[in-house]
Amino acid sequence: MPAFTAATVLSQFFTSDSVSTHHSCCFSANSSPLHVNFSLSSCLLKRGCLLSPRVSVSTGNAKIDGVDQQSLAPDEIKQDRKSADWKAAKTYRERGQIYEGKVEGFNGGGLLIRFYSLVGFLPFPQMSPYYSCKEPQKTIQEIARDLTGSVLSVKVIQADEDKRRLIFSEKDASWLKFSNQINVGDIFQARVGSVEDYGAFVHLRFPDGSYHLTGLVHVSEVSWDLVHDVRDILTEGDDVRVKIINIDREKSRITLSIKQLEEDPLLETLDKVIHKEASVDTNSLDSDGNFVIEPLPGLETIIEELMQEDGIYDVTITRQGFEKRVVSQDLQLWLSNAPASGDQFTLLARAGRQVQEIQLTTSLNQEGIKRALQRVLERVP
Repeated sequence: MPAFTAATVLSQFFTSDSVSTHHSCCFSANSSPLHVNFSLSSCLLKRGCLLSPRVSVSTGNAKIDGVDQQSLAPDEIKQDRKSADWKAAKTYRERGQIYEGKVEGFNGGGLLIRFYSLVGFLPFPQMSPYYSCKEPQKTIQEIARDLTGSVLSVKVIQADEDKRRLIFSEKDASWLKFSNQINVGDIFQARVGSVEDYGAFVHLRFPDGSYHLTGLVHVSEVSWDLVHDVRDILTEGDDVRVKIINIDREKSRITLSIKQLEEDPLLETLDKVIHKEASVDTNSLDSDGNFVIEPLPGLETIIEELMQEDGIYDVTITRQGFEKRVVSQDLQLWLSNAPASGDQFTLLARAGRQVQEIQLTTSLNQEGIKRALQRVLERVP
């Protein structure tokens, strides 16, 4: 006699018109086939079939004794099987467990993954970066073709039986496997993936030589220089060194920095910028014989904006000098690494060959000043 499926028993059990006196039900969902065990003292099924006291059910290879298999039509058996597998998919999603699924094929948007009697979908963006970094010359369609027939570790991220929507993520499964190997402050060799207006997604290379996790280098962490377009600095496929500066384990997000692996070139003093043979304190005299410094073009507006920031009380140009060569025609502004004197910090402004020293009186600390400068530079065109 052919074996009954788990779905048949589940369907009959949960739709029984009779009452069972004693019963217990246990689900076990993991990477192995889902197992369901029942123990009943008596349970009369609605079709009049009496269950034996002990029943063992496995969706992978169902074996059921004591049931008249001819009581259900083949179509009903098939539908009950699918319903049971949808319940299993929801269990995997709720418990966040990894499923080992076989790649049945692919289409224009992703891979088709077998889940017992169901076929789910793994979108290309939810695939691990492992494949594209291992063989960057291949298209995603070529990678998908090569993966057909293989088994991938995935997580169920959506299981909606009514909409017939079963979606998987390989990235989420990789996070479960490898996120416990990373910490804030770790430095990785990495490869640039996609580049967006707000930053670049970068794949981390692990000690095994493979790329398993992806983090974001925000535009503000790409370079110490003011970056207008990330694409001017980073291109897909570039190899870079990154530092982990934040890990959000609840949202499975990694924040990275490139610039923090380099010495901040803006933490300098006027005397360091201006070489000994160059001129310092080259101030002009006004009609009364007093020294005056004409602010660099655009600096006056920045000073006015700085005075609008909370915690900044006074901004004054104190010295200026000239470098031997033109570094940049654009106005640059940064915080000097000269030690603070009470509530006074030193800023430097540069344009062309000219450098001006600015005294800032503030209650802010060094990081607060940096953030204030960033806000001001974003407001001033």
